[in-house]
Amino acid sequence: MHKREFLKVAGLAGVAALANPKGLFAAEGPETLPDSKAPFTLPELPYATDALEPHIDKLTMEIHHGKHHKGYVDNLNKALNGTVLASLSLEDILAKVSAKESAVRNNAGGHYNHSLFWTVMSPQKTEPSAKLSAAINSAFGSLDAFKTKFSDAAKGVFGSGWAWLIVGRDKKLAVTSTPNQDNPLMKGLVKETGTPVLGLDVWEHAYYLKHQNKRPDYIAAFWDVVNWAEVEKRYEAALK
Repeated sequence: MHKREFLKVAGLAGVAALANPKGLFAAEGPETLPDSKAPFTLPELPYATDALEPHIDKLTMEIHHGKHHKGYVDNLNKALNGTVLASLSLEDILAKVSAKESAVRNNAGGHYNHSLFWTVMSPQKTEPSAKLSAAINSAFGSLDAFKTKFSDAAKGVFGSGWAWLIVGRDKKLAVTSTPNQDNPLMKGLVKETGTPVLGLDVWEHAYYLKHQNKRPDYIAAFWDVVNWAEVEKRYEAALK
C-alpha cells in the first residue's frame, strides 16, 4: 500500500473512531462466517445514504450503516455459531437471551435496533394518520406532548442507548428508553417490555459528525425524517 493510500485509510478509520471509539470495536474479532453459516445479513438501506440530508448527513449514514451495523451482524453470527439460539428468529433470540450471554445480547440488540431504525426514517415528509394520531392522543394527550415525552426520554439516556415508542401488553402506546443496544423485546433485562414501533439511536456515533455533542439538535432533526407510515404499520402489527 502506498503512503498516500495508507494515510487515506487511516484518516477514515480516525473519523469512525471519533464518531464512537467503543462502536469501532464492534466489527473486531475472528473472520466472518461463510454465508452458508450466517443466519443474519446486513439489510440494505431503503434510501440513498444522502437522502436524509440536511437532517442526517451522508458520512454518518455510511459509517453508521456500513460499519457499525455490519459489525453487529457479523459478530452476532459468530456469537450464535454452534448455540441453540442459532435456529431462532431475531425476535425470539431477543426474548430468550440472558444477561450472561453478553455477546448475543449486544449484537442481536444492535442488529434489531438498527434494522428498525433505518425503516422508521424517510426522505419524504410524512404525518401520522388519523388512526395513529388518535392512539397517540389517547396515550399522551397530543402529538406535541408525545414528541416532548419521547425527546425527553432520548435526552435522558445517560451515555449510549435508545428511546422507544412501544405497544405494551395492554395494547397502549408508551415511551421508554434502554441503555446500550438493549431494547423492549428483552424480557427480564429491561425496565419496560413491549413491541417497538419507533426507535431513536442516541449513541454518539449516530450524530457526532454533524451535531458534535449537541444531542438535542439531533433529536429535533429526527422529527423531520420520521416515517409515520412505517410506524403505523408496526403499530398495526403489534395490535394483532
